[in-house]
Amino acid sequence: MIPWLPPPADADPNAPAWSHAEFEARLRAQGAAYHIHHPFQVAMSAGRLTPEQLRSWVANRFYYQIAIPRKDAAVLANCPDRAVRRAWVQRIHDHDGGADGEGGIERWVLLGEAVGIARDDLWSLRAVLPGVRFAVDAYVRFAETAPWQEAVAASLTELFAADIHRQRLATWPQHYPWLDARGLAYFQARIAEAGRDVEHGLRLTLEHFTSRAGQERVLSILRFKLDILWALLDALWLAHMGYGPAAVGPPATSDGSL
Repeated sequence: MIPWLPPPADADPNAPAWSHAEFEARLRAQGAAYHIHHPFQVAMSAGRLTPEQLRSWVANRFYYQIAIPRKDAAVLANCPDRAVRRAWVQRIHDHDGGADGEGGIERWVLLGEAVGIARDDLWSLRAVLPGVRFAVDAYVRFAETAPWQEAVAASLTELFAADIHRQRLATWPQHYPWLDARGLAYFQARIAEAGRDVEHGLRLTLEHFTSRAGQERVLSILRFKLDILWALLDALWLAHMGYGPAAVGPPATSDGSL
């Protein structure tokens, strides 16, 4: 049991389990806390970030991107089910690629170059904020130490990912015309990959967590992961906006800039 994820205070240990349909509906309802609603992300999708701020987001999010295969490797290491491992390993191939120049991490490097970050500068991780490091490392540690089924459940933020990728593909060419469009390849690829990953991860979660207590814990785990993603943007907000809590939202000038 991970100590920072206590059960809800009002949880009834004798409550009946939810049906698969109701459990899935409750999981999807957690999307209200997805970081698509964070003021930094809202400003990004509205074209209100400066080139420096957008580069900072790309550089800091890169730390999360390179942690994903390590998280997925932890799931594999903890999982005794060969069939699950055979399917899950595809996630590592998606991000690491099968050779140099392939995979999601390489596509993110191309995004970095598209916004003006040299490859070596991105890989140096010099721009990564302490809060981002702390949050991402906490997620990897969770995957390493939690039961593999719980680490699978934490990946279900992918339920909400396709919308944020589509949003970036739709708004960035208009709001950031200086960005080389080839840098958007990561988001294009992840729409299909995320759909496949969600189908697999959701099926495993629905099949394994069949008690109310287990289902309640999954909701706490998913919220923990949502908090991780929110915390990444909190760190960027504090670094670049420098005023007020992020929940208030950024003030806009008459022309919509920050």
